[in-house]
Amino acid sequence: MSTYTVINPATEETIADVELADLEQTDRAIEKAARAFESWRAVAPADRARLLRRFADKVDAANEELARLEVANAGHTIGNARWEAGNVRDVLEYYAAVPERLFGRQIPVDGGVNITFAEPLGVVGVIVPWNFPMPIAGWGFAPALAAGNTVVLKPAEITPLTAIRIGELALEAGLPEGVLQIIPGKGSVVGERFVTHPAVRKVVFTGSTEVGKRIMAGCAAQVKNLTLELGGKNANIVFDDADVVAAAAAAPGSVFDNSGQDCCSRSRLLVQRGIYDDFMAALESSVGSFACADPSREDTDMGPLVTAAHREKVAGYVAAAEVAFTGSAPEGPGFWFPPTVLTPPDTATADFREEIFGPVLSVVPFDTEADALRIANDTEYGLSGSIWTNDLDRAMRVSRGVEAGNLSVNSHSSVRYSTPFGGFKQSGLGRELGPDAVSAFTEVKNVFFATRPAL
Repeated sequence: MSTYTVINPATEETIADVELADLEQTDRAIEKAARAFESWRAVAPADRARLLRRFADKVDAANEELARLEVANAGHTIGNARWEAGNVRDVLEYYAAVPERLFGRQIPVDGGVNITFAEPLGVVGVIVPWNFPMPIAGWGFAPALAAGNTVVLKPAEITPLTAIRIGELALEAGLPEGVLQIIPGKGSVVGERFVTHPAVRKVVFTGSTEVGKRIMAGCAAQVKNLTLELGGKNANIVFDDADVVAAAAAAPGSVFDNSGQDCCSRSRLLVQRGIYDDFMAALESSVGSFACADPSREDTDMGPLVTAAHREKVAGYVAAAEVAFTGSAPEGPGFWFPPTVLTPPDTATADFREEIFGPVLSVVPFDTEADALRIANDTEYGLSGSIWTNDLDRAMRVSRGVEAGNLSVNSHSSVRYSTPFGGFKQSGLGRELGPDAVSAFTEVKNVFFATRPAL
């Protein structure tokens, strides 16, 4: 048996030793899920909906417990962690409406009646990253369960604690054994087995593009259903007719929230040249007031990075770049890194092109709308982004021109449980959340009934 020692990133203290599943344990979990599927898919729609609502109630009642656990395990601020636990509840409640509304269609044909059914796939393997352990888990298991599938979920090795607790809450809510299982383990063992095991009918993966490509290749070999949410290097475009004060005040939160460990982080800031100096002055003030401190404090804006190794990776990018200014960070124990603003000489630098996944913002000026679109789209990614302008025509043109799946105008809000989320290009395949996400967990079955002619 191997274990992983979970560390509090703000204090470097040990929280727990978590057992990691081996290949045999993974196979047993998958086989248990396959057996549970036969009964779960047959649960009456109203009863399945009722169980999911009860699960949501259990998560809601445990909000503070889950939030405090995430602060300790992942270094999230307490305010963010409460929102994240609340998002799991909201997603469960939203998809609890699905079982009684998972409609097929009647299609007019000659010689009989043709109808379609939305059939569940079977066992779904969900692989969750370390940056948002709770919400991304919910995005995977809630629509899958609602559609009648069973789920085996692998949390990241370094942040497994809230997923484990949510699995316990599912059982407390009355979900049958085997319907939702949480199995911590290495990606090379558990994640790889999701890809290769024939009983797993779909894999849902959120993580790096590099790993996503390997999972995609493995699923292709088995013609296995797949949803991928991968990396991002998102643009925040500020035009000269925008509210400079509002845009500069919002910019730190768009990239430093969750210590920049966010695929939706707006880590490339494009500012129209005529307002560049005024914007940078306002931005420096905003960054200076962005509080990096103990994540358990109510007034903290940003906590530590998740591990020492990740901090070294982020520091390596900054060491090779031109630093304009930084915020502050605590000294002493903890994997701290200050909010940092870079001004690269051009758009070819590593900090401007590669996903750093830390509290690092690269700022460049641009001249025209066409320049902004060219720079924004000059990336292999296409997940998210923001556009700041008071010109509605420009907002429409640029939002249609930016190659990204989720955009905000005069805002940095990317994620709502009721709207689709996903990327263009190498930021992924498929969409999570929203009214149509459940279709990714079903197959359409077409049935024709011949009718005899009237006598």
